[in-house]
Amino acid sequence: MLTRLLIAAATPTAARSLRRWIYHLGALGFIPLGLLDSSIIPLPGSMDVLTIVLAARDATLWPYYALMATVGSVLGAFVTYRLARKGGKESLARKVSAKTLKRVYEIFERWGFAAIAIPALLPPPMPMVPFVLAAGAMQYSVNKFLLAITLGRIVRYLILAYLAARYGRKMLPLLLQHGHPEVAAVVGLAVTAVLVYFMFRGIKSKKRRKS
Repeated sequence: MLTRLLIAAATPTAARSLRRWIYHLGALGFIPLGLLDSSIIPLPGSMDVLTIVLAARDATLWPYYALMATVGSVLGAFVTYRLARKGGKESLARKVSAKTLKRVYEIFERWGFAAIAIPALLPPPMPMVPFVLAAGAMQYSVNKFLLAITLGRIVRYLILAYLAARYGRKMLPLLLQHGHPEVAAVVGLAVTAVLVYFMFRGIKSKKRRKS
């Protein structure tokens, strides 16, 4: 299960070697894993798994592991964002299907900041890479992009690391197979708060334009 999540596209031998190398790095393993996970061949759940494993191994360091997971994920996403920003919409059209691309553009044009923050907050199977690519291709503000993805990721990894520190590795199979009620509840509240904030901001913006 861990091998398939971490190195989905690799051969079994290469997967085991890379998994051991990443785990041997400890918290620094989030950096190369974050770069891989945010590429056009993402590894869904890999960052979550590493966060849980490390936080369960040393519960006292769970905030540190959550922070490092956020750093690795944001760094990987930023590299992908920059590449998409340089390549533009034409380059993106060659990597993503027309149907997916149209849907992503519609969501991004409507929600903007939230179109990055909410996918960054939600666990798989919610896709993240298409929105990162769209943000870059549409020349979305660098500062807003970094703020959105950082907010989403730090909340997500703080939740996972805390639960791993509290319950240990036994939460891993439950989370992978069935989800975890506490994760779902906290993430649901966080998403609701984000949506309410942007709805409120949108209403205020409309009132200013009318006045």
